[in-house]
Amino acid sequence: MLLRLFLLGLLTVTSALYAQNGDRAGEVQKQPSFQVPPAPVLKPEEALKSFKLAPGFRIELVASEPLVHDPVAIAFDPEGRIWVVEMRGYMPNVDGSGEGEKGRISILEDTDGDGKMDKSTVFLDDLFLPRAIALVRGGVLVADPPKLWFCRDTNGDGKADEKIEVAKDYGNRNSPEHTANGLLWAMDNWIYSADFTARFRSLEEEWKRGPTSFRGQWGISQDDFGRLFFNSNEDQLRCDLVPSAYLVRNPNYRTPMGINFQVIKEQSVWPVRVNPGVNRGYRPGQLRTNGTLATFTAACAPLIYRGDNFPAEFRGNAFICEPSGNLVHRDILEEKDGVITAKRAYENSEFLASTDERFRPVNANVGPDGALYVVDMYRGVLQHRIFVTSYLREQILSRGLEKPVNMGRIYRVVHESTPLAPKPHFSKATFADLVKYLSHPNGWYRDTAQRLLVERSDASVAPTLKRIAVTDTNQVTRIHALWTLEGMGQLDKQTLSSTLTCPYPKVRATAIRLMEPMLKTTDKAEVLSQLTAMISSDQSPDVQLQLAFTLGEVPDPVAEKGMLQIAKQSSANPLVRDALLSGLVVHELEFLEKILADKTWQEKKAGREVLLRSLAQCIFTERKTKRIERLLDVIAKQDGPVAWRQMALLDGMTTTAPVKGKAKTAVKVKLIKFAAEPAGLLALKRSTDKAIQEKVEKISSIITWPGQPGYEPDAPVVPLNAAQQVLFDNGKTLFESTCAQCHQPHGLGQEGLAPPLVDSEWVLGSEHRLTRIALQGVHGKLNVKGRVYEMDMPAFGSAFTDEQVAAILTYVRRSWDHGGNPVDAETVKKVRADTAKHEDAWSEAELLKVP
Repeated sequence: MLLRLFLLGLLTVTSALYAQNGDRAGEVQKQPSFQVPPAPVLKPEEALKSFKLAPGFRIELVASEPLVHDPVAIAFDPEGRIWVVEMRGYMPNVDGSGEGEKGRISILEDTDGDGKMDKSTVFLDDLFLPRAIALVRGGVLVADPPKLWFCRDTNGDGKADEKIEVAKDYGNRNSPEHTANGLLWAMDNWIYSADFTARFRSLEEEWKRGPTSFRGQWGISQDDFGRLFFNSNEDQLRCDLVPSAYLVRNPNYRTPMGINFQVIKEQSVWPVRVNPGVNRGYRPGQLRTNGTLATFTAACAPLIYRGDNFPAEFRGNAFICEPSGNLVHRDILEEKDGVITAKRAYENSEFLASTDERFRPVNANVGPDGALYVVDMYRGVLQHRIFVTSYLREQILSRGLEKPVNMGRIYRVVHESTPLAPKPHFSKATFADLVKYLSHPNGWYRDTAQRLLVERSDASVAPTLKRIAVTDTNQVTRIHALWTLEGMGQLDKQTLSSTLTCPYPKVRATAIRLMEPMLKTTDKAEVLSQLTAMISSDQSPDVQLQLAFTLGEVPDPVAEKGMLQIAKQSSANPLVRDALLSGLVVHELEFLEKILADKTWQEKKAGREVLLRSLAQCIFTERKTKRIERLLDVIAKQDGPVAWRQMALLDGMTTTAPVKGKAKTAVKVKLIKFAAEPAGLLALKRSTDKAIQEKVEKISSIITWPGQPGYEPDAPVVPLNAAQQVLFDNGKTLFESTCAQCHQPHGLGQEGLAPPLVDSEWVLGSEHRLTRIALQGVHGKLNVKGRVYEMDMPAFGSAFTDEQVAAILTYVRRSWDHGGNPVDAETVKKVRADTAKHEDAWSEAELLKVP
């Protein structure tokens, strides 16, 4: 003990010599004063004794070293074999030196039926820190950043001999903690990822790629209705309450509730051992006074339990891995009117926790047997080198945590009350068997059966699938049948129309969604008639929501009339408001005018103020002066009995005004320039109502016209020359494949994740500051347009050349009506050289010192 304290003291004295990328300026990294128990390497049999489980469960060893090394993800094939992603080579030491193309994909088999894997076949090797797989088309998608490969064994020797590139921008090699992963075949037959903004679809021998929103950091899951769940280090669970493609339709509507929704705000964890070896254990509140981790710091791999081994009350629960705390957490999910919330399942304890510091649960799956499988990377060093702090380095070296490496375990958690289901044999399954599996109580069977039916696409099973979709008594089975038909290209109007009258709201909503392609055919009028008739006849929140989304897909007077009706009767539902607003791009003003012309809208009801506020916000965000003038004219007339509408609309307009605060950076607002003072604004200025006067003052601060103090005509933007245009074009491609994952293709950022780039003072200000942010990243509080963001943007200097960095920066300084000067490669080269010794991310205070 004395020797350990001496070493810690020595390392503290010399920590300046080992400054780490993860260090933050001004932080005092004090080592803990409590006694830290040893963290010896436990044999698998010993490790089993270290677990504390919820009552009624047992944990079993499925595989361990030397059969498997550094496992980070698994997938079960139709025969029940386990495909394992082995991230061999990850952090072989505290400095991360020696990382390379050592990873592999292995196939584990249980040849004697005792429940433990005893045979390993290397399917694919020489991969650079591989991170995800998806079994598809008789082969496997493999995430080998920056490539996504489709690999197959075509000669039956168990090894990949065909390797086809599906994507060349699937993540990066610079930051393993922040790059694409997941590869989930979801209910809608698309393959989704975490930390990536594209989705993929298998089309016979081709791959279709489409855009999607950014989701989480590590791991992705779905519930029985295909809703996607994800998380990030300190935020244990988020989800898309609705299909995200709808909510990105309207760039003027920037604050939808339905995507990236925080399911639970409470973030506490309750480990069964002290956790000094977390990266920022020195920060107040990160550890409790007893030394245990207080809140999530490495939340990952959320799993919605859809198996059939656990009792019924566990169905639909969320399980979240926390490798820094050596535990697996459980949340109970509840749904009301389409909104999902969660609460922790156990008070001051966890579903699964270990006293072994090297237990690192990094992924979880439901197996064909219905049990919960936990992937344990089993190692002392979890944090990647680019984020390691001096504090953590001391912990690792003083307690011998960096050795050994190349270990790993896979566990199975089983409930004592239910026997495990037998191993599947899908190779012997007929098409009729696969169709029956769509009603299996285990989601693994349903998902696998749907995928195989879609891939094989045998039209002979379509009549049976249609019958199930229309008549089955299980709503989940019906939904699987509908999406299977969609994937096979066998859906028809009669089947969908018949499904619209079924007793299950979520099935009806799915049918409405799947009718959208018919709105582009000669069946459009008939389908619209069916859908609009449901607005008054079907008041289910699920149906009202989907009707709002679907009607917003078609620019048609009948559809708009239906949306007006939905707005009148369902605007109290925030998700319905999201749906309406997302489908009104470029005609929000016309929709608003029709609402205000309806006498029934004179009455103030729940949700109406918010909808009016959001409509005004969208119109103002579009920045088209003629339309804003019309909006101000409309607002000026909303007085007397409908004054509540006037205030709501004014509130919407003022949301873009700069927020007053203690920002050190100068917030330069891009004013909207009118030819003359809007008549509506002039009318509002005559009001004696102090609240209206305050709103008018805010609006006046973000618009201008000739004769106003400080009015300046727009300075001419110098056109890009040929070389700069090439930079811009290359920057666009690079931005969309990397930066857009967080900042979004429209540059407006993402709530809770990344600030906007549009009109940002950091983007349009000093090119030397901006270049530093790109090269080394930024951390901590950052003021952007008057709002404070808590930043943790990784460095990308090692991922891009000087030319590529210059291209990205030129793109963001000239996109979205920006007129900033381009950035050349020589500037980036000089900044890189000047900051070569600055290995950590920049703080705002440091950046503000840069001219």
